[in-house]
Amino acid sequence: MAEQVKEAPAELIQTRVYELCPNKTMRKVLDEACDYRRYCWNQGLDLWNEMYKERQALKSSLASDFKKLTEEQKVLLKAKPSPSERRVRNMLVADKKDWQYTQSARILQLAISDLGKAWKNFFDKTQPSWGKPKFRSKREARQGFKSDRSKIKDGILYLERARGSRVPKDQWRGFKLSEKPLSDEFGTVSYFKEKGRYYVAIPYKIKAEDVKLPDKTGKATAVDVNVGHFDYTGGRVNVLPKKLDRIYKKIKHYQRQLAKKRVQNGAAACESKNYLKTKAKLQA
Repeated sequence: MAEQVKEAPAELIQTRVYELCPNKTMRKVLDEACDYRRYCWNQGLDLWNEMYKERQALKSSLASDFKKLTEEQKVLLKAKPSPSERRVRNMLVADKKDWQYTQSARILQLAISDLGKAWKNFFDKTQPSWGKPKFRSKREARQGFKSDRSKIKDGILYLERARGSRVPKDQWRGFKLSEKPLSDEFGTVSYFKEKGRYYVAIPYKIKAEDVKLPDKTGKATAVDVNVGHFDYTGGRVNVLPKKLDRIYKKIKHYQRQLAKKRVQNGAAACESKNYLKTKAKLQA
């Protein structure tokens, strides 16, 4: 008689974002990790483009009928392979400089993994709006990196420390979370910095049976979302205060300015100082 296989309980992903309050030492650690992630992404993208151009140039110089290639031509093609996540990652790891060992190896691995996914989405015809991967700038409003080795212990989030880190072990600190963690099981953590403040997004793995649903009251409430306020059985809720209305007008104003610059100057507008200043005002 065949044994019955028990099905694994369904899991849900619930992401929570926490603001971090690192000390001076750990702020430097986070800043350097953000810079290293950007460096790895740009290095990987540059290598990816270079490998692709070399491969295409070689293919165009060979016979159009690839079934009739000579053994020598096949060897040449093999020496110039198409770029892939694995090839780019291995080449970057092999060419690591001494200073890179002060950073977690997982930052490079995850950066190239995301780069590979970005190229895959770009070539996916079912996602025509997905843009081509671009180089990252230190002037971008959000800087960040990912970690799949972070751990939570007693409500404290600990970032993995590289063996070659310049920060001594006794000065390496964790980050206290503002709320009680939902679970001790979670996926890849995203650390990011915006406007001088540090945050972390933790995707918790929650069993479906543990998710608490609100109690059913038997009542229903209809809401028109395109209004400044709405009334319901519990009273009135104002969803468009004057302050928010002013913010909307500010956003509309700066978006029009940016659109006008793009129409007048094309793609070059995105690199101008005035464009970046206006963009910074929009995001402020």
